[in-house]
Amino acid sequence: MPLDAICLSAVKNELSGQITGMKIDKVQQPERDVIILSLRGNGGQTCRLLISAGADDARVHLTEFKLDNPNRPPMFCMLLRKHLTGARIIEVKQPPAERVISIRLETSDAMGDRTEKQLIIEMIGRLSSVILTDNDGIIIDCLRRIGGELTGKRSVLPGLLYRNPPAQEGKLNPLEVTATDFSALLETVKANRSDEQIDKWLISAFTAFSPLICREIVWRAYGETDFRIYSMSDDGAALQKAFSELISQAGSGSFEPWLISSHDKKPMDFSFTHIGQYENAYIAERESSFSALLDGYYTKSAQEKRIRQRSSATLKIITTARERLIRKLNTQRLELDETSKRDFYRECGDMITSNIHLLKKGQQLFMAEDYFSSTGGLREIKLDTLKTPQQNAAKYYKAYTKAKNAQTILTKQIENGEKELEYIESVIELIKRIENESDLNEIREELLATGYIKQKRTDSKEHKKGKKKHSNQKESSPHRFISTSGMRIYVGRNNMQNDRLTLKTAAKSDMWFHAQKIHGAHVVVSCAGSFADEKTRREAATLAAYYSAARLDSKVPVDYTFIKNVKKPSGGRPGMVIYNDYKTIITTPDENLVKQLRDDS
Repeated sequence: MPLDAICLSAVKNELSGQITGMKIDKVQQPERDVIILSLRGNGGQTCRLLISAGADDARVHLTEFKLDNPNRPPMFCMLLRKHLTGARIIEVKQPPAERVISIRLETSDAMGDRTEKQLIIEMIGRLSSVILTDNDGIIIDCLRRIGGELTGKRSVLPGLLYRNPPAQEGKLNPLEVTATDFSALLETVKANRSDEQIDKWLISAFTAFSPLICREIVWRAYGETDFRIYSMSDDGAALQKAFSELISQAGSGSFEPWLISSHDKKPMDFSFTHIGQYENAYIAERESSFSALLDGYYTKSAQEKRIRQRSSATLKIITTARERLIRKLNTQRLELDETSKRDFYRECGDMITSNIHLLKKGQQLFMAEDYFSSTGGLREIKLDTLKTPQQNAAKYYKAYTKAKNAQTILTKQIENGEKELEYIESVIELIKRIENESDLNEIREELLATGYIKQKRTDSKEHKKGKKKHSNQKESSPHRFISTSGMRIYVGRNNMQNDRLTLKTAAKSDMWFHAQKIHGAHVVVSCAGSFADEKTRREAATLAAYYSAARLDSKVPVDYTFIKNVKKPSGGRPGMVIYNDYKTIITTPDENLVKQLRDDS
């Protein structure tokens, strides 16, 4: 994993200066392998420390993301609350070259006496865990209990004395290797494994290095990552120089948080030093901190993946409804085209009626003078041989009436269908933009209310219980922002919230923003009786563009007006409004501005 022991030491150094002296205010466990510690400093500053013991994403760092908590906290979370709430962090430590972080805590025991405890985070693949020990190093409990029969070396169980993970056999700590040691190792491997790739040898010889760093050392030495030992013509001088420079950087604590992303902004890798091996294939960007680096690489990506998984069923339901509606609309449009023949049917009826004295029962065709045509001529009219002339005329008049009525009905049905399709498209766009489980639940509630999702049958007791729970459920709040000039800006999270924000919460004098003719959130600037300044209007327009289907576009037209000019059309679906007396701003969606203006208070 990219978070090797050296990169972890950079994280440890950063956290030491940020959280030492802070107290644990809250303990939460939003997921099986994730612990969130809400911290508070003496000066009133707050932050959230995320601890993950996932097999593929074990880590510890400060986070800006708010994860949804389960209705009932797990037992390990309750235990941590009992022992750690109110505890003060006095030190953040790391054993040399190990992927382990230990947080020393000062707290009170059951008698109220001051004592110390340790919260140990082991980030060692499938055996990753979070372990709480007392003042004597005895394990109180752990997130993942490990018996000796699983590892063959040590047990991690309540009541046992905690021991550090065993060192990797046959591997050296690179921070303790001298130039002489390195040369001797290289000579040995040249004699025995000269055809091996150098990066593979580095991984097998040294602990604390990720494959990324091993490849980077080789690239810095020879300009390629798959260079082999037998290809060295300098007796390894360039390799030793690159190795020594990187170790010197790590030893001095000169760490830099670098994120490697694809050109479409997808995180690919990260490191504590600038990575040059990818050259122009990927983009290297320096982050503001290691916490921001890990938060973006792991937490944001994991949250997006988790939400995609949980929203897939809802997205499938609404996408199926869209496809069904599109097929229905296409059929209705074809039927509407057929009604264009209605005047032809009426004209045929009129011509039969005016020439009825010339017709006889049993005729198949009638060539009538076409006085409806500007060029004159004859029109061939087909007749039913079993009907009288009067009945044939009535048949054409009936076809005319049917087509005329169908034209009226189909036009209305297509109009309603197009509005419904617009609503469905807006829901699909909302599902793509949801940020947490609450957003998804509200969209599902909306789809239940509009009939796209059917309520499962339950017995009367469960149904009443569910109704009571639903009635007590608190409605979520819109996204909140504060403009540069200090004005409050609200952004709806879903269609029903858009309606509440625009039609119930906002004052008539507030300003309303929406991306022009595309699906997006309602944005309201709370003016409090004043007028929003130009910069606030532009910032609100940028938010409206960002929270719309045009998020990836460079120039987005955004309409804005006063709330008093926004109305709900009769029979309109959730989130649909009409407005007048508006102006338009052309803006570019800006994620950095969104983060800058967000109000998390």
